[in-house]
Amino acid sequence: MASFLEALAAGPLVVDGAAGTQLYERGVLYSTCFEELCVSKPELVKKMHEDYVRAGAQVLETNTFGANAMRLEKHGMTSRVREINLAAVKLAREAAAGKAFVAGAIGPSGYFLGNALPEDLAKVRSALSEQAQALVEAGVDVLLIETMRQTNELRIAVESAVAASGGKIPVIASASVDEASRMADGTSSGEIARLMREWGANVVGVNCCDGPMNVLEAIEPMLELGVPVWAVPNAGLPRRVDERLVYVSTAEYFGVYARRMFKMGVKLVGGCCGTTPEHIKRIAAAARMVGSSEAKSAPPDSEVVRASDSFQTWSAHPPAMPGAAKATPFSERSDFASKIARGKFVVSVEVNPPVGLDLSKAITAAKMLKEGGVDVVNIADGARAQARMGNVAMAARVQQNVDMETILHVCGRDRNLLGTIAHLLAAHELGVRNLVVVTGDPPKMGDFPDASAVYDLDSIGILKLAARLNHGIDPGGKPLGCGTRFVLATGAEPAALNYDRELSRLRQKKDAGAELVMTQPVYDPAVLDRFLTDIAPLGLPVLVGLLPLASYRNAEFLHNEVPGMQVPEGVRERMRKAGTGAAARKEGVAIAREMLAAVRGRVAGAYIMPPLERYELALEVVDGFLDRDDRPAASANA
Repeated sequence: MASFLEALAAGPLVVDGAAGTQLYERGVLYSTCFEELCVSKPELVKKMHEDYVRAGAQVLETNTFGANAMRLEKHGMTSRVREINLAAVKLAREAAAGKAFVAGAIGPSGYFLGNALPEDLAKVRSALSEQAQALVEAGVDVLLIETMRQTNELRIAVESAVAASGGKIPVIASASVDEASRMADGTSSGEIARLMREWGANVVGVNCCDGPMNVLEAIEPMLELGVPVWAVPNAGLPRRVDERLVYVSTAEYFGVYARRMFKMGVKLVGGCCGTTPEHIKRIAAAARMVGSSEAKSAPPDSEVVRASDSFQTWSAHPPAMPGAAKATPFSERSDFASKIARGKFVVSVEVNPPVGLDLSKAITAAKMLKEGGVDVVNIADGARAQARMGNVAMAARVQQNVDMETILHVCGRDRNLLGTIAHLLAAHELGVRNLVVVTGDPPKMGDFPDASAVYDLDSIGILKLAARLNHGIDPGGKPLGCGTRFVLATGAEPAALNYDRELSRLRQKKDAGAELVMTQPVYDPAVLDRFLTDIAPLGLPVLVGLLPLASYRNAEFLHNEVPGMQVPEGVRERMRKAGTGAAARKEGVAIAREMLAAVRGRVAGAYIMPPLERYELALEVVDGFLDRDDRPAASANA
């Protein structure tokens, strides 16, 4: 068989798909050390590799993503680095059977580097060098550095691999960038590719970082270097179903993007989190269309985050007990609640905390929205699992500086039970009365994929907790002295993949204490009509979610890569014909206004998510829908 680099020169190669996803589907618990399965359950790992070979994979990634000393330490397996890596290569080689190359996969150390001290960098270098040497000893065809978010760790990994290979084995270096195609420190994908080449990598590229659309955008500047490029996206953004994560991008969608990538000159295309042999089959078909090489990923585990069942059985409406208080009537808890209670059409616009310390842009946006007649701004809780300012601080500043109420998102990802109680009580003390309770994006989606996900409570558990606080009782039954005055909203997906489950969950959320529903964006009137009809018996006010489309690309991304989002073909075609820039944004606003007009008399208000912080689009969406007295007096007199 030709060497790996010779095969690349002859034509594109197909990389395999997710290891973690497939092993989990085969019954492995998410808390298991997946890499150790190469020793304890070799037949399981080998079968996974064989399935990918049958699907058309020409490059198999060893099941060694986390097989370095620092990651194995949490499983008490620090001394087994060499054993596990050698076993993993042996299994991949047997499964390849001469039909595929074996890539020795090296993932991040699991240590959050950032501005690390020299001794921290030395520890990481030692761990990654040890693993690289073991993979070289085992006889891999190529070393693969993947899913690196930190630039300094990426450099250490590439240099360690190059040193271990002794110039005899090629090295693939793959970064994981955010939606703006940047590393955690802000380095662009084009610049990181140049650096990876400078450090000694033979192939550069990106993996993970959401779905095919973002990956395609990230690798475009890399192609200008003139070195082989690899592209290995996730199957879109994950969503939580029961106690697991599900990825929604279809195999057909992957095939479309694989063809685009191959035509652009990308040399290696495969699948990361959430992908299956079906996705790889489509990529292989695309490779054949453009002329695949005749030569012959344990990508990062798709981390399955389990919401604890603990504390989920509380009653949202506790029986009479010493110290229990009567909850404040809904209409008296906040000005926002009062407006809903008296039938005023309310508007909420999402304005999120900054990445950093400067709140001036958010404060300015809130002032503009208030002047335009918007009732409240809602503030996400660590949106997209990024490192942002705590939303309770921003909520307090908005209420102080703008004299405008806020809705605080509260999720279960980052806080245990005690932390959640403290967070809610602190918010109440600062005057925040409106909450929207969600489970929260998993850390895998953000800049720090190795951050621990807590999930002591899911959305239903947090609703029960907050409802009890409204009765003046903590989870242990101890009286608080008086009750909180939280307005409890919750989220819902009218276009959910498992619609019956979504309705069932919404009923449970109402039983847990939910008093208001804020939907995900909807673009199909029929979908929204069905949802509103089906939940009418619950008697919950609804704020319809509206996200004005910014472009055709935006519409395609939402439809194909974001869970719970369906953008009808007719709407996407309208965005395609609208072109780009201002014309596209105008059409996106028009589509959102049509959705609002279709249900104006059936909902309590609108929940608007402006794209790319273009808050003026929110005002364009609701222009003409507000009653004459909905606007502030100054605006009415202008």
